Amino acid sequence: MSTRILLADDHAMVRHGLINLLKPHAHLEVVGEAHNGHETLELTRRLSPDIVVMDVAMPDLNGIDATRQLTRDHPQAKVIALSMHSGKKFVVEMLKAGARGYLLKDCAFEELVRAVEVVLDGRVYLSPSIADVVVEECVQPSDDGRSSAFAVLSQREREVLQLMAEGNTTKQIALRLHISAKTVEGHRLRLMEKLHIESVAQLTKYAISQGLTSSEP
Repeated sequence: MSTRILLADDHAMVRHGLINLLKPHAHLEVVGEAHNGHETLELTRRLSPDIVVMDVAMPDLNGIDATRQLTRDHPQAKVIALSMHSGKKFVVEMLKAGARGYLLKDCAFEELVRAVEVVLDGRVYLSPSIADVVVEECVQPSDDGRSSAFAVLSQREREVLQLMAEGNTTKQIALRLHISAKTVEGHRLRLMEKLHIESVAQLTKYAISQGLTSSEP
């Protein structure tokens, strides 16, 4: 029986490249593609994949929050992060969210196949280049973990902050999240108060630093 894989990455070229590389492996079947976190959750619900290869920085809903929801609602689907980010904050938050593996996008393709096998076997796979990051965090936890966006802000506040940082207007955010514009404004004011930030530009900078969104256009 083949392993069902869902690819979640906002770059079509990355997804298509992975599909082509996986084709020779008959036991690995790509059953779907998603370009943001919301689509990943919907396709996971519909397709019941065994493995979700998840990018960290995706529009609308980032990979960290998507992983949190996915592992809560669909624990049978195992998440493997595939990211360009090797910083401690990204790695640690993805693992805290429930990811069972973390690889960098510059790894050899064979490493992804190996990671799938390890995760299916019930173990955790980390790229050798980031293993030291995790060990360091275990030995000497960083103080910023208690003040990170994932500790300080609610899920809804993170969603609003990400959409704001990605340039959406209050009306657009309200439509996407199915809430009123007044509620969005309330979230914006609470974000500024909680984070001691006085402008949307500073909120955007904070969102990027916390891994909620990418600095890419």
